[in-house]
Amino acid sequence: MPGTHNLEPRHEAPRRVVAVANLQEFFRDNLHGALERQHLAVEDQTEHYVVNLLTLFARSEALYEQSPDGPRLKPLVVMLTEALEARSTGDRHRGLQRLGDVSLFIAGFFAHSFARKLIDVDYHIAMGGSAYSALADALARGRSPVLAQVFAELAEKFQPLVDALNEVSESSYRHTDEDVLRLYELWLKTGSRRSYRILRRLGVNPAPSARTPQ
Repeated sequence: MPGTHNLEPRHEAPRRVVAVANLQEFFRDNLHGALERQHLAVEDQTEHYVVNLLTLFARSEALYEQSPDGPRLKPLVVMLTEALEARSTGDRHRGLQRLGDVSLFIAGFFAHSFARKLIDVDYHIAMGGSAYSALADALARGRSPVLAQVFAELAEKFQPLVDALNEVSESSYRHTDEDVLRLYELWLKTGSRRSYRILRRLGVNPAPSARTPQ
C-alpha cells in the first residue's frame, strides 16, 4: 500500500474560475442546491457540519499534513490505526473524526483523480462511513447526543453525500469520453445514483445486472 496519496489533478480542459466573496456562503448555497437536486434530506446540523468542513479544507494547510517531502495526506489505514491506538478517548474521537472528514472531502472533490489507482473512491466511502459510525456510537454513550446524531447521519448517508459533493465540485465541468468510463466505474463500485443519472443523460444505459454487490 502506498505511503501517501497522490491526488494531483489530471490534465483537463480549463475550468471556469468563479469569484467568491464569502467561501462559507458559496459552499452553503451550492451544497443546499445539490442536496435538493439529489433529493437527499439531511438535518440542518448535518448540512451545517459539511459546509464548515468544506470551508475548512478549502485551506490546504487544514487538509494536508506537513512532511519532509512537503504537504501529504496520511493513508487512511494509518489514520485508523492511530485513532484506535490513541491513549485517550478524546484523541480517539478526534482521530475518527479526522478520518471521516478527510474521506468525505477527498471522495467528494477528487473522485476523478482516483482513476487507475490502487485505492479507489469506494475505499474512502467505506473507511469514512465506518469512522463516522464508530464515532457516533461512542458519542451516543457519552454526553454528546446531538453530535452523535450528526455523525450517525453522516455515516448512514455517506455515499449520497459524496454524490452531492461531486456535483458541487463539477458544477462547471464538461465530461470527456474518459470521464464517461469513470462514471460507469463509479456506478459499478458504489451504486452512485448521481453517476447513473449523468450516464443516462449522456446516452449511456447502465444495466443493473452489471453491478456486483459490495
